[in-house]
Amino acid sequence: MGKFLLPAILILNILLSCNKPRPAATVADDPDYKKAKTFLYHQDDSAFYYFNKVATRVKDSLQAAFAYNYMASIQSDAGDYFGGQESLSAALKYLDTLKEKDRQCLSSTYNELGLTSIRLRNNSAAIAFFDLAIKYSDGPSYKLVLFNNKALAYRENKEYQPAIRIYDSTLLKAKEPETYARILSNSTTARWLYHPSYNAAPELLKALAMRVKEKDLWGQNSSYAHLADFYKSSRPDSSLWYSHQMYTVASKLGSPDDVLEALEKLISTGPQKELKGYFARYQKLSDSLETARSAAKNQFALIRYNTEKAKTDNLRLQKDNTNAKYQILGQRVIIGVIIAAVIGTFIALFFWYRKRKQEQQAATLAAVRDTQLKDSKKVHDTLANDIYYLLKKVQNDDVPDKDWLVNHIDEIYERARDISYEITPAAEAHFHENLSARLKAFATDTTRISLVGNSLEFWDHIDPLYKTELKYILQELMVNMRKHSHATNVVIRFEPSGDKATILYTDNGIGMAAGTAEGNGLKNTGNRIKTIGGAITFDSSSGTGLQIKITCPYV
Repeated sequence: MGKFLLPAILILNILLSCNKPRPAATVADDPDYKKAKTFLYHQDDSAFYYFNKVATRVKDSLQAAFAYNYMASIQSDAGDYFGGQESLSAALKYLDTLKEKDRQCLSSTYNELGLTSIRLRNNSAAIAFFDLAIKYSDGPSYKLVLFNNKALAYRENKEYQPAIRIYDSTLLKAKEPETYARILSNSTTARWLYHPSYNAAPELLKALAMRVKEKDLWGQNSSYAHLADFYKSSRPDSSLWYSHQMYTVASKLGSPDDVLEALEKLISTGPQKELKGYFARYQKLSDSLETARSAAKNQFALIRYNTEKAKTDNLRLQKDNTNAKYQILGQRVIIGVIIAAVIGTFIALFFWYRKRKQEQQAATLAAVRDTQLKDSKKVHDTLANDIYYLLKKVQNDDVPDKDWLVNHIDEIYERARDISYEITPAAEAHFHENLSARLKAFATDTTRISLVGNSLEFWDHIDPLYKTELKYILQELMVNMRKHSHATNVVIRFEPSGDKATILYTDNGIGMAAGTAEGNGLKNTGNRIKTIGGAITFDSSSGTGLQIKITCPYV
């Protein structure tokens, strides 16, 4: 679930803030094109199939471009963003910037490229694509949509000032209530993100009231999301209420993406006793949605493969019929020679590869042994002799000098720590997945372990040394939980917060009395977190569970 959470929430925020009208093709009628449009919005796999047939065989270049444009929208809606970009690039090959009739499809294609770039977090490219979409757009109302999307790209790129300027200029031109409410809500959210002290509530509530009056459920869904985010820190109860409202509307709309975002907000702000239910619903829906999107991507690829294969098979049949008049025996001889050459080449490559691999393995083992010998010698020369000296000193002196002993032990500790820092851990592949496996290994039939936000993106900007220390700290917490807490439910949340990474540990165990943190196994976690410039705080009273907050700087 963790690896899916952050990308999903990013995509949802984009979908709630932007608008993506479908292109209205004004091209010659085609039976497959008409059939594709009848399937659109409710059977997108069938629509994709017929649009693909049009795109690969029609002679009208503009209609082929529109077909690819629709295919890209369907792929993007299903989460296949790279596939969508491929279809959009194919559409551009059929369009001419000098032809007036191509301008509408050009604008729509560049708009879709901009939205897809935002979803792939390439906001700078998105801004450039929206500029091209605006350049080729002729309709005033459609331009408002494009400017709104461009402002969104600026906002996602944390360039709030140009985003606010665009929103302010387009808000004056918005005449339809739904458009006005969308821009107002987006503009207010940008101002609040730019100035966290800005009171966004009046304008957000105004946009919500307009959307309720217009019975715009999608707009209400967006407003509830913005209000839940705005009140999250200042008024958690209000944030929880708006999260519940978003969950209700998203369920009514039948939008699994929006239901997921609402559940994520409920998990962040909901009471401890309800977290288990939210987690269960989130996990089930998240897994179902990810499975459906993976199936859709595979289906799109299969449709395109089958179409291309049919074309290739047809061309091959034509070629075979044309070449039937030539000498078959000569062809077989040539093919035999080629096959023998290929087989011989593969055999030679196989033995060369095996020999090279053996040489590399031997070199690697030698390097490892050399490193181990060096580290062993350093430990022996630097620490072992001094420790042996201290041991003899204590054995031979009847009453050792305590101050002398403490000073020498402290000196040995500092040198040992210096050696440990010289051996800096390398970046560990699949760190978040391995960490998840380690922590969930502490789960039992009576103890549930839940991780929220443990994703590749969360760990991407954390130094490998910091990752290792945090891993050991979390393991220490889990060991302490198993030994002492008697907890039945443990939740660990991973949240980026500005220039810091935050990890929140919560359990419903017996807690610990005030002042006991220094006396148990948790003391070592404080030493570890201080070495990486972080902090750890404990919040507990006996019998009410334990909450621990860990912060660590990004690098």
